[in-house]
Amino acid sequence: MTTPGVDDAVREKRPVTERRLHPVTPLRRAWAPVAVLIGWAVHDPDQAQRQLTRLTSTTLLLALAVLVPAAALYGFLTWWFTHFAVTDSELRIRTGLVFRRTAHIRLERIQAIDITQPLLARVAGVSKLKLDVIGADKKDELAFLGADEARTLRAELLARAAGFAPETAHEVGEAPAQQLLRVPPGVLAVSLVLTGATWGTLAAAVVVPTILWLATHSPWTVLATAVPLVGAAGASSVGRFVAEYDWTVGDSPDGLRLDHGLLDRAHETVPPGRVQTVRIVEPLLWRRRGWVRVELDVAGSANSVLLPVAPREIAESVVARVLPGATVPPRASLSRPPRRAGRCMPVWWRGYGLSVTDAVFAARTGLFRRSLALVPHAKVQSVRLAQGPWKRLWGVADVHLDTGANKTVTARLRDAQEAAQLLHEQAERSRTGRRDARPDRWMA
Repeated sequence: MTTPGVDDAVREKRPVTERRLHPVTPLRRAWAPVAVLIGWAVHDPDQAQRQLTRLTSTTLLLALAVLVPAAALYGFLTWWFTHFAVTDSELRIRTGLVFRRTAHIRLERIQAIDITQPLLARVAGVSKLKLDVIGADKKDELAFLGADEARTLRAELLARAAGFAPETAHEVGEAPAQQLLRVPPGVLAVSLVLTGATWGTLAAAVVVPTILWLATHSPWTVLATAVPLVGAAGASSVGRFVAEYDWTVGDSPDGLRLDHGLLDRAHETVPPGRVQTVRIVEPLLWRRRGWVRVELDVAGSANSVLLPVAPREIAESVVARVLPGATVPPRASLSRPPRRAGRCMPVWWRGYGLSVTDAVFAARTGLFRRSLALVPHAKVQSVRLAQGPWKRLWGVADVHLDTGANKTVTARLRDAQEAAQLLHEQAERSRTGRRDARPDRWMA
């Protein structure tokens, strides 16, 4: 027989082995001093040009002879003074060359661990480990680790977060995954072509600089306007295609796994029990093909896309895995606001709808680009009723649901009496849902 208190004391006394990052890491960090100089030059190009014209060739060579070794030394020292260690209860990350910082990450508070591989990292055979932690504003990361070491460490941390003993956690390995869906590149490309945002940003990138040139005849004004617009157009089309290329969804005991990326590969996990809201987005030009996009609000996580494009039936089956016990309400079950709501918002009021089931609160918005938000009752943190003077005049009100991801889902322009009743009923459903909800545990 073992005594828990004695076992815990013995575990705390075990030696902790600190490890360093991959030796290729200094090459990445050596760019920091160079980036500072480039940032200064971009911020004040006139001053940078004047300084460069004053320098002779000999001075430039001497500056490079000093800068390159200094950058290499900086990269080496930052790598040398960075350590991490896994204890029985936490992950410790110690960093800092001048100002020391030690992060103590409790294993039970880890809710997602993602592996990303930028293009150069893929060539070097290394990976970046990103950790989503409850209550943290930004992700802690370990960059870089060997590709195999990153997968092994991720599996060990998830096993410990799931409650496996430290002695056996490193033997559990990565949970097996079953592929559910893969988005063909051709389908992804067509979906981007049929997205209104793509054509809108492209049109703005052509029209706005042209108007500015006709009005000002200033090439600098046109350039300063055209570059951001072209960048936005590229990000909404080519950028999304590169980021969402070869999108694969797999099902595993530790959640849904997402693998994607043409140049930079990402291996992400949708943490179980942490999904606060699921949005099924249906752009106008996708409806004939029956395609939808599925987006997520996850507490404390930056993961926001579950499916970039998929047939509605397949998307709904994947949503059912993210929200166990929930089904997507059919369109016929969504009740519209009363006709007098058109006095508050002409035409657009027809795009709003509401359906409440035993598992979710479903609110639809949008007339051309429809978006159906599904909020599990257990994830509702607060419920609010809002009614301005114009809405009071016509007897309608909005009901707002706040979730744990600091996001709000709104049922708009509901009948005032219906909204008041919905407010009290939803508060009760939320209390009951939180009481009966399963614990948010890995591999539970």
